[in-house]
Amino acid sequence: MPGQLTRQQLTVLILGLMATGIGQSLVFALLAPLGREVALSEVATTSIIAVSALTFGLAAPYWGRFSDRVGRKRVIITGLIGYTVGTLLFASVFQAALSGLLTGTTFYVIIMLTRSAQSAVMSATNPASRAYGADHSSPDERTRTMARLATASSLGTILGPAVSGALAVFGLLAPLYFAAVLAALAALCVWRYLPVTPQSQRQERRPLARLRYTDQRLMPFMVTAIGVYIGFSGIQQTLGFHLQDKLGLTGIETAQMTGAALMVSASFSLVTQVTFMQRANLGPTQFIRLGLLFLLTGAGIVTVFETFAVLAVGMAFIGTGMAMTMPAIASGASLAVSAEEQGGAAGLVSACPPLGFAVGPVAAGALYQVNPVLSPLFSGCVFLLVLCALLVSRR
Repeated sequence: MPGQLTRQQLTVLILGLMATGIGQSLVFALLAPLGREVALSEVATTSIIAVSALTFGLAAPYWGRFSDRVGRKRVIITGLIGYTVGTLLFASVFQAALSGLLTGTTFYVIIMLTRSAQSAVMSATNPASRAYGADHSSPDERTRTMARLATASSLGTILGPAVSGALAVFGLLAPLYFAAVLAALAALCVWRYLPVTPQSQRQERRPLARLRYTDQRLMPFMVTAIGVYIGFSGIQQTLGFHLQDKLGLTGIETAQMTGAALMVSASFSLVTQVTFMQRANLGPTQFIRLGLLFLLTGAGIVTVFETFAVLAVGMAFIGTGMAMTMPAIASGASLAVSAEEQGGAAGLVSACPPLGFAVGPVAAGALYQVNPVLSPLFSGCVFLLVLCALLVSRR
């Protein structure tokens, strides 16, 4: 096994993941008000995220396996370049719609294809980065390493809404162009400063059979991760609608307030990952169960909020819960497989969040149109089901 991650390796990985996290959180904060600016319904708006997330989920395992063969660094760079180009196209299509050049079904189909193509390529970065971290960490350090990498996404989620709120005054699309530039700079840093893992330290044997979601070693972690992200994405992708309708906000104000709520969540994720996750001597399953309790509490608070202060408390619980569950799931899955299967396992873990996003936003968006309170209630029910399944499981 290669040596432990050096400070340089960890820093470069964090920069790449953080750039992706910033870009994603920008989209999450902006999509609801953007959708209403171009007259998309709640379901149509959330379906953009859902379909692109499904594409991400289908592509990520391929990129994880591909990184086993060609090396992690190449695949990380491919994902970042794909994110850069895809974000520029995504913003340009929305600009055409805001200008009246694209409307109706034509716009909807083009924006869906653009976002899905972007997702197919940008899905390379996450599994390759996780696999790189697994390559350079011992089993005893695996959970801490995955928590450190998860910290990068949390930092991105903190900075993304802050950037979104600051740049939204120049227009709803300005933050997207900034995210594209940032991803390009991250790709340059990875190319220049991330060492290539020597071939002798990667798998020299023929690849093992392709890992599947039904693999008994991984299935409990996969089911849990998908369930967690179904509930989380349902809350996240309807948050802008709740804020705009309950507080009577404009489009730009909605983007700013949604960004602020996501910043609260991400800040608590970051604090949890750099303190509790690094010091608590718990196993992956214990972290997951504790995290689900926080998620369930947060969903309950979001269901009944009437002021931003109350919403912020709920988002703090949600951020803390996500900080515990996902690094633990990544660690548990990594420890469950052999060294030759790390890329495949990382790819499957990376596919779970987008698969959850393929279900949660559409279900929550449809329920929101029936009754707004049903969307966070749906997420709470999903968290409860996953927690109950874990509590009764022998594993």
